[in-house]
Amino acid sequence: MAGRATSAPPQLPERLAAGPRRRARSPGAPERHLLGSVPAAQTLARVIRPCYGPHGRQKLLVTAGGSTVFTGYAAAVLRALELEHPAARLLREAAHAQAEGPGDGAAFVVLLAEALLRQAEHLLRAGLPRSQLRQAYAEATAETLALLPSLSIRSLGPLEDPFWALYSVMNTHAAPQMDYLAKLVAHACWATKELDGSFHRERVGVCTLRGGRLEDSCLLPGLALSASPCGQVTTVLSGARVALFVCTFGPANPQAPATARLSSPEDLTKFRKGNEQLIDKQVAQLAKACINVAVVWGDIDEKTLAQADKYGIMVIQARAHRDVVYLSRGLGTPLMPHLLPPPKPGKCQRVYEQELGEGLAVVFEWESSGTPALTLVLRGATAEGLKSAEQAVYHGIDAYSQLCQDPRMLPGAGATEMALAKILSEKGSRLEGPNGPAFLAFAQALRSLPETLAENAGLLVSEVMAELSCAHQAGNFLVGVGAEGIINVAEGEVWDTLVAKAQGLRAVADVVLQLVSVDEIVVAKRSPANQQDLNPVPKKARERPSPVKKKKVIGQSHIVHRRGKSILLFVVLSLNLTFLSWDVFRDTTPMITKKECLKRPFENSQCVF
Repeated sequence: MAGRATSAPPQLPERLAAGPRRRARSPGAPERHLLGSVPAAQTLARVIRPCYGPHGRQKLLVTAGGSTVFTGYAAAVLRALELEHPAARLLREAAHAQAEGPGDGAAFVVLLAEALLRQAEHLLRAGLPRSQLRQAYAEATAETLALLPSLSIRSLGPLEDPFWALYSVMNTHAAPQMDYLAKLVAHACWATKELDGSFHRERVGVCTLRGGRLEDSCLLPGLALSASPCGQVTTVLSGARVALFVCTFGPANPQAPATARLSSPEDLTKFRKGNEQLIDKQVAQLAKACINVAVVWGDIDEKTLAQADKYGIMVIQARAHRDVVYLSRGLGTPLMPHLLPPPKPGKCQRVYEQELGEGLAVVFEWESSGTPALTLVLRGATAEGLKSAEQAVYHGIDAYSQLCQDPRMLPGAGATEMALAKILSEKGSRLEGPNGPAFLAFAQALRSLPETLAENAGLLVSEVMAELSCAHQAGNFLVGVGAEGIINVAEGEVWDTLVAKAQGLRAVADVVLQLVSVDEIVVAKRSPANQQDLNPVPKKARERPSPVKKKKVIGQSHIVHRRGKSILLFVVLSLNLTFLSWDVFRDTTPMITKKECLKRPFENSQCVF
């Protein structure tokens, strides 16, 4: 009796009633998973796990298009993968939502979701029904979210330098000179903060320029783009009125499918003149609306550019869609899908070109009554190094935006996960019914995150986890995993934002509760790539030449039959001219030759005789 009284609390399988006995599996047969999403989640976590934490490793990926991606950012790795399993795609969507929202925590979502699914399969094998498991997991998630605010012991003050908080967030990336980048981001965010304490992230821009070192990065007043003017107008000194276009700067696509309906060379001359008049009209509308700066994300037509130079319009070709989006938010003007004046043009004081080392940047600067905008110009020798630094800067900006909404911070380095696991384990050991095992499973899944940190740091996982558990059992919940062992996160200034951690837990709970309810994944059969011909023709008939001989016709007419309508086309072969299209048919059904019509007489298409 004494030995039984001092025994350890029952573990997960012992807390459940004995379920039906499973059949013994043959040695060579693969294990059948009760959750079809577990193998996909394990495969995805195996790829992401080495990238987790400040000591995570980099990935060198070769995409299907042949491009090379060198990154340790989990969201970038997930974006480059081609996934077919629906559960893996669902996990990637949840991780991308976390990366686009708080800006960090994509690896946290994937790893914690995989651990929870693995624990859920253990509970199902022990006999816990799916409905009860789903409800118990939901209650464990609610309990975890309720415990998070109690673990917050520090917050960013309204007049405090945010460097220490941003450095802790940005240090999860492998970019060099992280302290210098954190200082630049802290200065830019502090300078653009509103007087009422609010912060607009579009007020801080990021521009990358090849050449130089990362220490050469600097702050520029206004918003800067890594671009250069395309025409003769390179500077607008005062009263800049900006229009943003996400279309071709010029006429519509000249390579659109069309059919010639020009009967003479005079028609071709009229067509060219009409095209030039249309270009002049479009540019004149911009000039009439007082637009003197046009930023284009698309192709630029040379004739349209010449007309813009005539009216004194500065044309800038953006290199990325994100650049025009930042300008749209900063200048307060919409993105125009057509070459028309915007209803509300963006206004700034001046637009000019500035040379930084070997790179060129276009700066949009203005004097506003509120807070000015700043651009952090990043310099680097390689494109991959600039991408890593750019991602770290964006995470710092997102973290400051979260801290302006909720300044509370949580202990980092796995300390928060271990503290939550301890509380959930103690509560789960006292609960009866399915909630107890679910709480224990949730705690075990949370412990897997500090284990991953220790593994990526090159430490002995068993020793580190034993020391970490002893420290948390003693009540010291500020102990986490460092580069050489356990550390005090308060002394090492390792913190996480409460907003990002809470939103990551919600994303994990949503995707896990969906996948736990799925007992089978059914994939529809794919249709063959090459459909079988509905009217097959024997091979000999296909190889047999057509009885109708082709004749050379000079100066005569050809008839094009389009569903009962005939259009007379004159072909002037002696002039050796090919006329462009005057009108585009609404019927875009492809034309086939007479020989093909004889082979497929029952298809609804048109023929050329």
